[in-house]
Amino acid sequence: MDINDLRSIVTVAGLLCFLAIVGWAYGKGSKKGFEEAANLPFAERDDDGAASRTSHPR
Repeated sequence: MDINDLRSIVTVAGLLCFLAIVGWAYGKGSKKGFEEAANLPFAERDDDGAASRTSHPR
């Protein structure tokens, strides 16, 4: 086993890891969780008045 065999194994392992992540991200079961996470900033009330500070003209 030389360095080129090791490089090939690492390349194949990296490709498999990438494909597993893509499969997880685009899987049907992940959509609901991602949609909930995307709406988290809009779900909470802004109690510190940041919304009123952003309405002033520049």
